[in-house]
Amino acid sequence: MSIEVKDIMGRVAIAVLKDASFAEIVEAMKRFGVGAVTVIDADRRPVGVVSEDDLLLKETDTARYSVPIFESRRRRLEHQKAAGVTAAQLMTSPAITITPGTPVRDAARLMHAKRIKQLPVIDVVSGRIIGTLHRHDVLRVFTRPAEEVDADIRAVLPNPEAFTIEIDQGVVRISGRVEWKSQAVALTERIRVIEGVVDVKSAVTFDKDDLLIVPSGM
Repeated sequence: MSIEVKDIMGRVAIAVLKDASFAEIVEAMKRFGVGAVTVIDADRRPVGVVSEDDLLLKETDTARYSVPIFESRRRRLEHQKAAGVTAAQLMTSPAITITPGTPVRDAARLMHAKRIKQLPVIDVVSGRIIGTLHRHDVLRVFTRPAEEVDADIRAVLPNPEAFTIEIDQGVVRISGRVEWKSQAVALTERIRVIEGVVDVKSAVTFDKDDLLIVPSGM
């Protein structure tokens, strides 16, 4: 069974309006204990994100008042943020969002690819923010009770009684026998994508190798 964002997301939408001040942004981060807040418009739709890194530019960008003629676009944006005083001026835009029906595994990949620690969750129809998914919410998936993970594994096996399964801190060890090597490989991959599985150690054997490539002419 695939776990979706709605199953683990925080129901509090941690956000500030576009005209929120620097101080109000800091206060929101402090109050909720987060390193970033979503910036929303008057209709509660995400338009950007302000992170601690964006705020720290205020102290670290000493050259913001003397911008060299030749510099990268990234440096120009940093200068602009360093001089900003509202959420709209400080934010990184557009906001990267997910929906309640997004698989948690996809959300985790997105967080990793974009190097972000939280994602605003939006309503599919209205586009309004309805919650926040944090990295620690995603990591909680890997602390699922072993019996739940075991049940999900057995649900993808063709003949569950023919296999022995052991689960230790998310690492699955499975043994048994199938007819074809391709079946053994497919079983391992199906188990690997189950939420809560950290790794798979397969000892599944097979009778026939249908993945063996025989050179032509032999």
